[in-house]
Amino acid sequence: MSSQDKAYRVCFSAGEASGDQHAAHMFMELKKQCPSIAAIGMGGRKMREAGIDIRFDSSGIGVIGLIEIIKHYAEIRQALRKMQQALATEKPDLLVCVDYKEFNLKLARFAKSQGIKVLFYVSPQVWAWRPGRVVTYGKAIDMMAVIFPFETRYYEAKNVPVRYVGHPSVDKVYPKRSKAEDFVEFGLKTEHPVVGILPGSRGNEIKRMLPVMLKAAEKLAQQNQSIQFLLPQADSVSDELIAPYLQNCALPIKIIKQQAYDVIQCCDAVMTTSGTASLEIALLGVPMLIAYRLSPISYWLGKQLVKIPFIGLPNIIAGKQIVQELIQDAVSADSLAAEIQRLLMHSDYRTTCINELQKIKKQLGSGGGSKNMADLALEMLDDGN
Repeated sequence: MSSQDKAYRVCFSAGEASGDQHAAHMFMELKKQCPSIAAIGMGGRKMREAGIDIRFDSSGIGVIGLIEIIKHYAEIRQALRKMQQALATEKPDLLVCVDYKEFNLKLARFAKSQGIKVLFYVSPQVWAWRPGRVVTYGKAIDMMAVIFPFETRYYEAKNVPVRYVGHPSVDKVYPKRSKAEDFVEFGLKTEHPVVGILPGSRGNEIKRMLPVMLKAAEKLAQQNQSIQFLLPQADSVSDELIAPYLQNCALPIKIIKQQAYDVIQCCDAVMTTSGTASLEIALLGVPMLIAYRLSPISYWLGKQLVKIPFIGLPNIIAGKQIVQELIQDAVSADSLAAEIQRLLMHSDYRTTCINELQKIKKQLGSGGGSKNMADLALEMLDDGN
């Protein structure tokens, strides 16, 4: 019997907005190859829309930093218990852990104790800190799927099964319309510059980054009243969360939902937090700055642990700074406004940035990440059946 005819059952575990997207795209590819496959899991709107039966909505637990995790500890524990219960009672054929490292490591260990195969998608950043985790994760999983080609060597060195599948963003970072169509759709003037504001997809990121980004926008508007501002609202961010900040802002900022890539392609420069968003902006070839703040304790701990000089994925992949990073105390309305102004006004600086971003896109290849993941999952499901 081929995998197409088998009624496999998969469990997905995604704790953040990017993981929700990755899992959704992977499951849609699985459905193409194996229409009878079914899935349950922890995730958000994208996974639900893809047809995954959501057992725990993860939109409230996608936090980063020690203090933030402590604040949400009860909810995170509840999610873990619920997912463990689902694994124990429903016994899926495969658990796919998508990012959300520490939580999914615990869930993977539990799955192994139940005799369930584990595929881990998106490696912890062992190249940045705590390389010993390669062995730790190796004991809890059956396969590690990595999204950057240089990551495989860390697992191969410890004989942990690993497969490079490509970065999922390469496939999905495409605008729905042409740039000209988007300018009409969003009511933008082609002769005036457009600046994007991407304050993150987590609640704590919004609270720390949106106010300072809005103040930076006000400073930019004082220098050039013709600048147009766009804010693509992340799926995981509610209207109620951002409304108070926007009410206190004197600028007419256009909030656009579910069209992030179309918004970004319209921008001449973008203010963004670190994470997947910075890589997506890089793939669209738009100049940016990366700004980030954590709680003081989380930042101090990070400084002790992280052994690489950058936090932004474009810089990490390039192995050098191609995008300005403003971290912690360096984040201010003045510093953000100054860097955006530089990207808008200094043509040589801007051109160099765009050229370096194009190299990043070339480095990540032609895509196929979600299909490669589906192929790998079916390979694991068929093994021994």
